[in-house]
Amino acid sequence: MDTTTNEVAPRSAVEVPTLAEALRVWAKIGVLSFGGPAGQIAMMHKELVEERRWIGEQRFLHALNYCMLLPGPEAQQLAVYIGWLMHRTLGGLIAGLFFVLPGALVMLCLSILYVLYRHVPLIDGIFFGIKAAVLAVVIEAGLRISRRALKSAPMVAIAVVAFFAIFFVGVPFPAIILAAGLIGWLGHRYRPDIFDRNGHGAATGPDVGGIIDRLFERGEMEHTRPSRAKALKTLAVWLPLWLGPVALLWLLTGASSVWTQIGSFFSMMAVVTFGGAYAVLAYVAQAAVETYHWLAAGEMVDGLGLAETTPGPLILVLQFVGFLAGFRAPGALPPLLGGSLGALLTIWVTFAPCFLWIFLGAPYVETLRGNKALSAALGAITAAVVGVIMNLAVWFGLHVVFRQVRQVAFLGLSPDLPVLASLDWRAALLSAAAMVAMLRFKAGMLPTLAACGFAGLLLTRFA
Repeated sequence: MDTTTNEVAPRSAVEVPTLAEALRVWAKIGVLSFGGPAGQIAMMHKELVEERRWIGEQRFLHALNYCMLLPGPEAQQLAVYIGWLMHRTLGGLIAGLFFVLPGALVMLCLSILYVLYRHVPLIDGIFFGIKAAVLAVVIEAGLRISRRALKSAPMVAIAVVAFFAIFFVGVPFPAIILAAGLIGWLGHRYRPDIFDRNGHGAATGPDVGGIIDRLFERGEMEHTRPSRAKALKTLAVWLPLWLGPVALLWLLTGASSVWTQIGSFFSMMAVVTFGGAYAVLAYVAQAAVETYHWLAAGEMVDGLGLAETTPGPLILVLQFVGFLAGFRAPGALPPLLGGSLGALLTIWVTFAPCFLWIFLGAPYVETLRGNKALSAALGAITAAVVGVIMNLAVWFGLHVVFRQVRQVAFLGLSPDLPVLASLDWRAALLSAAAMVAMLRFKAGMLPTLAACGFAGLLLTRFA
């Protein structure tokens, strides 16, 4: 027995990565995390499961499935979750911050360059082409998700109804998500033969054990055990950190100020952003453009193009929206300072809740293992997200390919429809070429964006 004890102790000490080692890995992931959530999750799997064996295959997938149940960027939340498993709260903070900060800094610099040089003909032409490529990127994302989500006729019906509800009727995005989740839950209860097979969470293949898994087996993961005291402490710390600045801005600047609007609107988005960035962008774009008038429709497409070219979560496009809102806010602040503060506020209220969801819920995550009702609800939500993303593609397409869009009364509804005479053949040509490149020839996102930006420059100068 003594020999076994002496062998285990140093082995455990050697295997467990230090906080400094983890910091270097999270910094690497944060700087190289291009390609949207799919690429980011694949990179974390390669670094943490395959190469370093810090976490096992099944536990990685289980953590991912839990993060998919949450609002917000699942890839960033997965990083927080794994960082928390390895090094408690500090590890989760390091993993989550390093996942976001590199992309946020790049996005801030790009936002400043955008407002300063947007109307320079060279830059204007490049953005003209990027907008056309973004339309193809959104369509490709919708098709990719639909192949995974629409596995039965009821799921297709949910996607179609979601599209109709948001495009023609204007049903709020949160209501669509809640309704879809309820349908999935009821479907599991009354028709499990249809709804359970659409769930997310079935891990396949042999498990590849990791360091964290062995620590669990040895009973060395005390911080992962749930308790009411820990949950109350987490709420007491993170709720004020998240909502305190919003309440303070409301007291100092009033309910109608742009700062209060940014804080409250994006705080609400942090609670309902199920389905990833593409899903919530449809709602954010319409609200930011048509309700708050923070930016124009074409600028929203530009922002998505910028976010696609930066590392980190795609939801960083919200930072661009907050920057323009603060940049154009009336008041005594210099525009660039106002824009930077708007971007910082947006980042804060978007990502602070992500830490709350993980630190509060992760200790209870084992109780979700194999929960088919939640899995069926998520499957229905993902089906609704397909419809919402298609709405985003249509909304972008109308504002990219046509110069004019107007509301048209139709059977008591008022959808936005294009003025056909305002068709921009150059934008239509670039969008079609980008879709052929990505869907037919499987061209990558970044090469497609770069090629369309160059083509847009040529078309605006010589056509």
